[in-house]
Amino acid sequence: MLISPDEINKSLSNYGWEYKSKKITKTYSFKTYLDGIDFVNKIAELAEKNNHHPDIYIGWCSVNISITSHDLGGVTTNCVRLAVDIDSIFEK
Repeated sequence: MLISPDEINKSLSNYGWEYKSKKITKTYSFKTYLDGIDFVNKIAELAEKNNHHPDIYIGWCSVNISITSHDLGGVTTNCVRLAVDIDSIFEK
C-alpha cells in the first residue's frame, strides 16, 4: 500500500532521505571507493533477504540509493523500512 508524502517525511525526518518523483533517495559518502562497494554489497544482501531492491548508483567515494515500489509505483511502508535498515548498515 502506498503512503502519503507527509507520512514518508514524518517517518524519515531524522534520517536525511528526500522524497520526490514517487521515490525516496539518499547519497552516502565514503573515504574510499572500496568502502562504498562494501556498503553496496551489504545492501544487496539485505535487499535479497527482503525481496525489495533499491536502485543503486555507485560514484567515486559515494553511493546514491533510490527506493520505490516498482509494482505499486510509489513509496510503501516496506520502502521506508528498507531506508531505515540501510541507514543502520551505514552507521555500523
